[in-house]
Amino acid sequence: MELLNQMDGFSEINEIKLIMASNRPDVLDPALLRPGRLDRKLHIPLPNKNALLEIFNIYFKKVKSRCFVDSEKIIDLCRNFNGADIRNLCTEAGLFAIREERDFVKEDDLIKAAKKILLGKNLC
Repeated sequence: MELLNQMDGFSEINEIKLIMASNRPDVLDPALLRPGRLDRKLHIPLPNKNALLEIFNIYFKKVKSRCFVDSEKIIDLCRNFNGADIRNLCTEAGLFAIREERDFVKEDDLIKAAKKILLGKNLC
């Protein structure tokens, strides 16, 4: 709402650009979406499997793991994930390990985390 308030009352100045981004357009205030508010809307699709694998490798290298993790298998579970979901996956897997009093993540932790995130996405 603050963004909407700040946008009201501006005279047209072509040097000012405003960029907004959201992965949850369903929760945006309808006043932001009415005609004339946003000049262009760009749809950025979800990452493909290779991009998800690269994102996973970036976040997973920060996670302590003692055993082999089949990242392809994990990514196959994460078909409709975005980059933030992959980061959440690694965090949730770490939490599963902590609950079991381990200081490392196993593949099973990642699978449970993926299922938990998928369940949350389906409830929205």
